[in-house]
Amino acid sequence: MADDTVFTVQELAAYLRMKPVTIYKHAKAGKFPCFKVGANWRFKKSTIDRWIADQEEHESDN
Repeated sequence: MADDTVFTVQELAAYLRMKPVTIYKHAKAGKFPCFKVGANWRFKKSTIDRWIADQEEHESDN
């Protein structure tokens, strides 16, 4: 069963050990897979985990 947890900016910041302002900046720039609910950014945990794995792959290719 897929993890359907959805993070807020603050929750993702804690998960990735980043500052919330950095999460906002990357979300606005399209660097994170995310979506908006009203005016609020949301991040699906399973999508973020896949994105992290993709980032690791691209780093190992260099």
